[in-house]
Amino acid sequence: MVEEIAATLPDNVLEVIFSYLDLHDLRNCSLVCKNWYRFLNDENNDVWRLHCIRKLAEEALKSDLLSSVPTYKAKLRAFYHAWNPNDCSRNVYIKPNGFTLHRNPVAQSTDAARGKIGFRHGRHAWEVIWEGPLGTVAVIGIATKEAPLQCHGYVALLGSDDQSWGWNLVDNHLLHNGDSQGNYPLLNNAPKYQVGERIRVILDCDDNTLSFEKNYEFLGVAFRGLPDKRLYPSVSAVYGNTEVSMVYLGPPLDGLSNCCANGCILFSR
Repeated sequence: MVEEIAATLPDNVLEVIFSYLDLHDLRNCSLVCKNWYRFLNDENNDVWRLHCIRKLAEEALKSDLLSSVPTYKAKLRAFYHAWNPNDCSRNVYIKPNGFTLHRNPVAQSTDAARGKIGFRHGRHAWEVIWEGPLGTVAVIGIATKEAPLQCHGYVALLGSDDQSWGWNLVDNHLLHNGDSQGNYPLLNNAPKYQVGERIRVILDCDDNTLSFEKNYEFLGVAFRGLPDKRLYPSVSAVYGNTEVSMVYLGPPLDGLSNCCANGCILFSR
């Protein structure tokens, strides 16, 4: 009887009801009936728009930072995966837009940050945009919760131990367990990163690999044999006042489905 009533409610009524619910409740609502699932699966309806307005800074919504996630639901998903203000070096803060970290000009320090959500299952992609000078070391990649977030000196912190894997954009070296894992990408005279370029990071927890794309060109698998641990988007930087943005995209757009770590409707696609 309840399902029959739910199935007959018009979209304008559903819009009013759902706009008052939190994300956990919306997930439960999507399981009630096909009509509610259909409505909530529309990533650009007013329910997701209102949640975006409430959670995201106006600066983020109006800038081109989120141009790779065009729907309201995708923007909201990206916000919940962005840099974690409670999981970064004390010399780093997250800007009001919610997506960009700023490294303070502290001498003889290397500083790192992790995303809010780590992954152990499925396939995930996110973009990293370095929006300031790289300095002598600028590393992007992944790390477990055990990886350090700050150390003395100017070093490749991400990739300095067995809990992190990184690509140093300055010299195109892959780093893990304190050692260089070779040049990347495997191209003759591979071009260096240009500030402002978007690098797509692709983590495949099913195949245990980490790969990168630049300018929509797949650069190949960077790391294989990743451990069965929760892995977080990460970055480490040394240059004062440099800024790095991260935008979570969801599963790679190659037709394969994603297994979300927490099963929330917001993170399904």
